[in-house]
Amino acid sequence: MPLELRPVPTGERPFVRAYGPGGFTIGTTRFPGSLILLPDRVERWEPADPAALVAADLEFLRPLAGDVVGLLVLGLGPAGRRLPTALLAELRAWGLAVEAVATPAACRTWNLLLAEERRAAAALIALPSLP
Repeated sequence: MPLELRPVPTGERPFVRAYGPGGFTIGTTRFPGSLILLPDRVERWEPADPAALVAADLEFLRPLAGDVVGLLVLGLGPAGRRLPTALLAELRAWGLAVEAVATPAACRTWNLLLAEERRAAAALIALPSLP
């Protein structure tokens, strides 16, 4: 059963209103699969397996790192996990601070960062679909 987050003002910013197996509700729109969120847009994202995540999966953020995005919140599915040392080093070399947590925690963190108008992005791996 999907979990509903506390209602937040959606306006033009991509707040996560709900998440559940297989996708997210951003504002009033349901998006299937994984997403990258920026303060001004939502991008579909392919990775589904957090254990297989590599820097190339986040290349979209590289030109934005440092100036536009200072913090990346990574939602790594139903359970948090450590990022491989090489991946973390690569993202930091781009100028990103990284917070890698379970997807539900990443959604809550993203909403707070967005409300505070922080220079952040979120890369959220969808929770597995129910059988």
